[in-house]
Amino acid sequence: MTEDLKTYYGYLFEDALLEEISKIAVLKEYKAHSTIIDYESYITSIPLLLNGAIKILREDKQGNELVLYYLEKGDTCAMTLSCCMGQTKSKIKAIAETDVSLLMIPKQKMTDWLSTYKSWQEFILQSYHNRLQEFVEAIDTIAFLNMDKRLFKYLKDKAMVNNNDELSTTHKQISEDLHTSRVVVSRLLKKLENEGKIQLFRNSIKVLEL
Repeated sequence: MTEDLKTYYGYLFEDALLEEISKIAVLKEYKAHSTIIDYESYITSIPLLLNGAIKILREDKQGNELVLYYLEKGDTCAMTLSCCMGQTKSKIKAIAETDVSLLMIPKQKMTDWLSTYKSWQEFILQSYHNRLQEFVEAIDTIAFLNMDKRLFKYLKDKAMVNNNDELSTTHKQISEDLHTSRVVVSRLLKKLENEGKIQLFRNSIKVLEL
């Protein structure tokens, strides 16, 4: 744990803060596709991602979900920070996109370290900035891109966070992530294949343009 912590956060945090994190953080591991944070749950710890990728989703009143963004190693989630500070229930769902290792920091340390460590303050502010940019990008994608472009962007993003251009997924799973019908996804995937951007296999898709 200590070596991973230094590898992915050593350039951000001073040695004293790294030492504090290594003493109090709880290492958690999740298998791919397992739920890390669910809707309406109280969040008592702040995650620092060591390995893997996490998919963040939002649910509408009908129970339909939409992918907002991905977290990768070296990231934390601004939504969990907000819930910790406001002591409110989670408005998002976090799913392990791959096998995940993360450190859970007790929420009381978040505010303590803001006044103690400048590097922690900068990290929290930068995390809010990064997630805000991703929220804006998600809104722009929904509002301004045609579904075929949304689909191709989704596939490229998924390939990048998985570090693999061949994705093990189904048309149904993609349709759920994009909040559209499976028939539309199947038709547009075939269109993307005809354009030479992807290659379709049984239960997998290879992204040819990254």
